[in-house]
Amino acid sequence: MTGRRRWSTEEILDTAAELLRTSDAESFSVRKLAAALGTDSSSLYRHFRNKTELLRAVADRILLAAMGGYRPEGDWRQRVTALALHLREAFGEQPQLAVVWGRYGSGGTGSRLVMEELLQTLRASGLPDEEVPVRYHRIVILLAALIAAEAGISTITPKEYEQGMEQFRVAVLGADPDRFPALAHFARDIRPLGADRRAAFEEILATQLAHIETQIP
Repeated sequence: MTGRRRWSTEEILDTAAELLRTSDAESFSVRKLAAALGTDSSSLYRHFRNKTELLRAVADRILLAAMGGYRPEGDWRQRVTALALHLREAFGEQPQLAVVWGRYGSGGTGSRLVMEELLQTLRASGLPDEEVPVRYHRIVILLAALIAAEAGISTITPKEYEQGMEQFRVAVLGADPDRFPALAHFARDIRPLGADRRAAFEEILATQLAHIETQIP
């Protein structure tokens, strides 16, 4: 009798990534992954101790791929901005994995490459060594939050988007000026959260980098 096929770690991660394209981290399970592979859960636990470790490995592959195409150029602010946009683009192709990264983090090679580049860049900026880890932490939290937030918007269907836009228009343009005077005043200029995402991303990041610059002696 032929035994069950032994799946490699890379094959398991490929299948997990495919499942996460159409489901979120909450509904994802090792049992569902095993079913997709035609095996039992116990065989997967030989590769990963638990669901969290598996999700971190999937997210790390995105970071690793992003860093494979990244080439540091320019001054420290240009390098941080280029890296941030590179990560944004990489996770934009697999938005559910951005949420995984934001929630579970990653401790693999891809994560270490991102950490190394950010730490080197911040050190090259002239920041005192004691400030580098602090500013690194702030940047990573900001990037994870922004990229994960964009992922949440990019995964909605066209129908859901239109429904959301209609609700937005009713809520903003139909605001009672007596109860919401500021909202009524600015209603025609307020943009929905899905508008100008890249520009907002760059502006928020630039504000953080400008703050860091004030800490450089």
